[in-house]
Amino acid sequence: MTAVAERAWCVVVPHHARGARQARHRIAGELTGAISSELLADAVAVVAELVGNAIRHARPLPGGVIRVAWRVRAGVSRQLLEVRVTDGGAAEEPRQRLVGPDSVDGRGLTIVDALSDRWGVERDGLGQSVWAELSFPHRAPQAAPGV
Repeated sequence: MTAVAERAWCVVVPHHARGARQARHRIAGELTGAISSELLADAVAVVAELVGNAIRHARPLPGGVIRVAWRVRAGVSRQLLEVRVTDGGAAEEPRQRLVGPDSVDGRGLTIVDALSDRWGVERDGLGQSVWAELSFPHRAPQAAPGV
């Protein structure tokens, strides 16, 4: 594994199902060998959920795209990773949903919450970003404000 002090990436993917696949492949390709395999697996899962939610529930950014960004930082005793998915916004703010065991969807942000240290939503004039902070080894999870 290569040591990374701080490094950031930003890509745009289509506001379409293939965008989620492209985002997963891109983050995996960029971070393989730079962070632990455990953190990478969690990051790929979180990005997949966030991009999938943006495709299903939000409008695209201009140009029919979603922006996916991530930043790696080295902590004293852990690797830190922030991922951020920005879209054109939705009528409702993203939130965790309570779903039954037979529900076929609705677990995305519950998965994000389980895999990340904390997560949240920010809105600006262009749209909204859903972000998550992950670390390895994991810290105790903290719910995002208002969640």
